[in-house]
Amino acid sequence: YHGEDLTTADDQALTAFRREHVGFVFQFYNLIPSLSARENVQIVTETAPAPMDPAAALELVGLGDRLDHFPAQLSGGQRQRVALARALARRPRLLLLDEPMGALDKKLRENTQAELMRLQRRLGMTFVIVTHDQEEAMMMADRIGVMNAGRLQQVATPRQLYEAPNSRWIAEFV
Repeated sequence: YHGEDLTTADDQALTAFRREHVGFVFQFYNLIPSLSARENVQIVTETAPAPMDPAAALELVGLGDRLDHFPAQLSGGQRQRVALARALARRPRLLLLDEPMGALDKKLRENTQAELMRLQRRLGMTFVIVTHDQEEAMMMADRIGVMNAGRLQQVATPRQLYEAPNSRWIAEFV
């Protein structure tokens, strides 16, 4: 990663790498119910080297008017955007998203996909999206890595996977 071989890094170096370079958006948000949206974002900025202001991060995902709302006062899509703002506020170079559309309805999925793609272009960071949804992967990805039993089996562009006869990837999703 940027010239550093992480495969030989010890636990301390890997912890520093994750703290300084990686953001994570959990499938089920992992928001703290007793904290407002702003406080849920602020809690992670306290350990980041050069964090974004929590209000600015929430504004970035369209929640500038929900700063003081608690998770129970937000819709599923809004909770997902708070989780995204929390990850973005750390200014990571790499953002890992675990099934970010899994709990959203069709319309909200489409809006969230478009929003993620807009943010990725605007912020210039790398997004790694973990999904079981073939259509979602084909729509959003520049490259797709296919995993089976915890091992990377194949990496290709969506076009390569779509055009491949008897694609193993397509079979994995059936």
